[in-house]
Amino acid sequence: MKPLTAVMLGAGSRGRYIYGPYAEKFPNELKIVAVAEPDDERRSRFADLHGIGPEHAYDSWERAFDQGLIADVMIICTLDRMHYEPAMKAMELGYHVMLEKPMSPSMEECIRLEEASHQFGRLLAVTHVLRYSPFWSGIKKCIDDGELGTVGTIQLTENVGYRHMTHSYVRGNWRKSEETSPMILAKSCHDLDLISWLMQQPCTGVSSFGSLLHFRAENAPDGSAERCIDGCAVERDCAFSALKQYLQQPSREWARYMTDDLSQEGILKALKEGPFGRCVYRCDNNVVDHQVVNMAFANGASASFIMTGHTESGTRRVQIMGTGGEILGDMDKGSFTLFRHATGERVEIRCNVEGDGHGGGDERMVSAFLQGVRGFDRNPAQGLTSATASLQSHLIAFAAEHSRLNDGLAVRIADLREQGAEVR
Repeated sequence: MKPLTAVMLGAGSRGRYIYGPYAEKFPNELKIVAVAEPDDERRSRFADLHGIGPEHAYDSWERAFDQGLIADVMIICTLDRMHYEPAMKAMELGYHVMLEKPMSPSMEECIRLEEASHQFGRLLAVTHVLRYSPFWSGIKKCIDDGELGTVGTIQLTENVGYRHMTHSYVRGNWRKSEETSPMILAKSCHDLDLISWLMQQPCTGVSSFGSLLHFRAENAPDGSAERCIDGCAVERDCAFSALKQYLQQPSREWARYMTDDLSQEGILKALKEGPFGRCVYRCDNNVVDHQVVNMAFANGASASFIMTGHTESGTRRVQIMGTGGEILGDMDKGSFTLFRHATGERVEIRCNVEGDGHGGGDERMVSAFLQGVRGFDRNPAQGLTSATASLQSHLIAFAAEHSRLNDGLAVRIADLREQGAEVR
């Protein structure tokens, strides 16, 4: 089988550690023939790993289009506000596209992307990777098989984990909503997508509350410094010490996301000079560290979602309550319990979560995308995580953020969608 060829836009964490390794592991399925990455070291390292010549190693995503259509697919892993334009150009040029979530921080752009996938007849897959994991697909099968009867309520909690919170959303790239996306979109559109998928009903209304509760200047302890490495008097007792997170086990693995030099000296240099050495109370972050979202659905069902960055683990926990049964699950444990009301049975269902940090979903998602591309001419199906499937969860996220910023104002999805259409 001849491998499909791909252009990679962005050689950061997802491009380098998920999609790049897939091409290395399954060279008969995927070959990356070009990369666009502004960081010289990342670009050079990625190009060397995949045998990409200098003529196809670009220092900006714009240059990746200079030579026209040079591959079968384009994988877009740029920052959130750099999704829309390359995705539109790629589809117009003839690429099938795998696009990192969120589609865009702009509701209008999300709507346009979905429409463009049909206009240009291209597969636009959004990386809602959790749908492909054995844990979530197993729960979905139980619902589809009628085990729960009619789903009445879903309660989903996303424990972001304080290490992920401080790395990505306090010190890191996703700390400022105006530069990337609001937290509910950047991190939690995964969860809103899961709720939408499991509920199998259109969401009609949303309300939300949340704030940046803790990681603010007024909460800095006495004796703290601008950087953890600058003689901070409370560093040893601080849960959020950068020295602990990037130099000590078990969290030292986070260092690979801030520097390519993983020696002691390289990490210390990054903590001294880069953003990840800053005190968590003295950063320029503004995204929330906790948020709740309530949702109403067309058939009268409801759902609630909790996101918090104040937890030890990064697991997701779910409770689904139906007229005929109930499911309780913990993604970290890779298992869920099905309760059948009519018989009183309690069934433990264990799922294989080996393979990656998304419960085994990453490889399955890439494989499904490539299969969709191979068969697209014969069967132009949009796929499990198409732009059309993803749009509802994005609209829920936009509604939630609008509600949060307006003291929990209830927002009707139909009204929000109409406003987006009027803007165009």
